[in-house]
Amino acid sequence: MSIVYDCGQPETREAGLRAAANALKAGRLAVIPTDTLYGLAANAFDGEAVASLLRAKGRGRDMPVPVLVGSWNTIDGLVFTVRPEARELIRAFWPGGLSLVVQQAPSLAWDLGDTRGTVMLRMPLHPVALELLREVGPLAVSSANISGQPPAATAEDARNQLGGVVSVYLDGGPAEHALASTIVDLTADAPRILREGAVPTEAVAEVLGVTIESLVGGGARG
Repeated sequence: MSIVYDCGQPETREAGLRAAANALKAGRLAVIPTDTLYGLAANAFDGEAVASLLRAKGRGRDMPVPVLVGSWNTIDGLVFTVRPEARELIRAFWPGGLSLVVQQAPSLAWDLGDTRGTVMLRMPLHPVALELLREVGPLAVSSANISGQPPAATAEDARNQLGGVVSVYLDGGPAEHALASTIVDLTADAPRILREGAVPTEAVAEVLGVTIESLVGGGARG
């Protein structure tokens, strides 16, 4: 059985965050609000929980799960080498709607799917998500919808699709942007935009000091 908590009210927000943290630490799933869309979350370091997330969405390991972090500094423990381009983009757009695909630290004991040694990281600009991340640590988070169905812009949208497979729903109101994050791939020599979303390509190009044309290409992930 799942429970929905209204995070717009101080009392139920506190209870919801506590319930979500307990559920995630116990290997269960939670739906959380972010600044882009609602996310289906699992403890990133719990392989069984991540597998449950993939099953809930009806997708395979070939589409690995992104990771949300609660601070800039968290990336240092997750990434093999933090490139200067990553630092520039983090300073400019985190917290916010920009996801970075980077080479993960080889020592990490997690299983997010067939990542081929990479991980997609983002720090969301949402107080509920950030408070939960700072309590639980990095979370494997994918859009809160069945694969192939419309992404969830509200907690109700997510519950209509995912139902009782999720233990806790945190209702933070309608998603501010209702638009997926922009994805920048930093695993090759030159940065590439895999998906344009909440952050315009022009803004990324300006921060990196490159042309828009050099950034465009690739395919989406997440």
